[in-house]
Amino acid sequence: MSQKIINIANISQQGAAPALPPVLEEPSGSLLDMRSRPLQDLRISLTDRCNFRCVYCMPRSIFDKDHAFLPRASLLSFEEIIRITKIFVAHGVSKIRLTGGEPLLRKHIEKLIEQLAQLKTPDGRLLDLTLTTNGSLLGKKAQALKDAGLTRVTVSLDSLDDATFKRMNDADFPVSDVLEGLAVAHDVGLDSIKINMVVKNGLNDQEIVPMARYFKDSPFILRFIEYMDVGASNGWQMNEVIPSAEIVKRIAAEMPLEKVLAGNPSDTAERWRYLDGGGEIGLISSVTQAFCHSCVRARISTEGVLYTCLFASSGFDLRSLMRDGKSDLEISSALAHLWRARNDRYSELRSAQTDGLAPSSRKIEMSYIGG
Repeated sequence: MSQKIINIANISQQGAAPALPPVLEEPSGSLLDMRSRPLQDLRISLTDRCNFRCVYCMPRSIFDKDHAFLPRASLLSFEEIIRITKIFVAHGVSKIRLTGGEPLLRKHIEKLIEQLAQLKTPDGRLLDLTLTTNGSLLGKKAQALKDAGLTRVTVSLDSLDDATFKRMNDADFPVSDVLEGLAVAHDVGLDSIKINMVVKNGLNDQEIVPMARYFKDSPFILRFIEYMDVGASNGWQMNEVIPSAEIVKRIAAEMPLEKVLAGNPSDTAERWRYLDGGGEIGLISSVTQAFCHSCVRARISTEGVLYTCLFASSGFDLRSLMRDGKSDLEISSALAHLWRARNDRYSELRSAQTDGLAPSSRKIEMSYIGG
């Protein structure tokens, strides 16, 4: 049986082990990159597998039954995840987001969450620990996740119309099961539950207003995400993007909105609230209103490769440092050196050029690096 493999399979070739700096240094609790952006947010991919085949992330034409996923031995163990997380926290990270693939497919994820929930920042604060999921297993897992110490959850939901949703997830999965998972998550006490809708022109943009109407006056915060050129498998084109300004215009025509002043400057979502007090929505505008200037996020892939940008084409293999017996101080010093050299601003450059950049090599797939 032949295997269909795109340029993410031999990903370790794009994640060389970083060289250790000549002088080792204890973490100070703060790191700034070349653009004075601090390291504050770490996103950890727990698996490259997913039970959906969303057209903008893992299209079935590429991620088919013969696709070669990572072997179990390549994945970071829970012990390795905890170790590397502690190193990041010592450098100023206070927010951890668990992603995938679909992170709830990772066996015994509750045990990992329980350990992460016990970590504290250098000044004694608990971490902001959250998870992004497609919602397919949320109803079954919500209570265990809450009990383990998860504080928040974000659910991907791109349509309320069953036919459209199934066309997008390409897994014959009904909307009702996701909505049930949301209800269970709320009932068990998970806070500030967010719903992410990726909007693709001609596929689900007719669902913008129905989604806004459905989640208005609910305990959930709906966020609209511009369709982005992450990876190389989704065939992204600029004319498939519905700008956030157009999304706001469509919703406000039926349900008046007003803009909310920005809170945390590193937040990715622009907030708008309903004038009648019916809650708020968020807009994530990586294409038309790039926020590279305030990006404080680092990403670690399923097999321990560090990426300093969602649109990266290469990374740094931290797993090899751990498995080669390097000390925490050595790994910490290597991380400090890498972050200080960070100069990424892909979205700003792409937005400025309108038609996008012609990458010198394939960008890492979202299903590998996490959203």
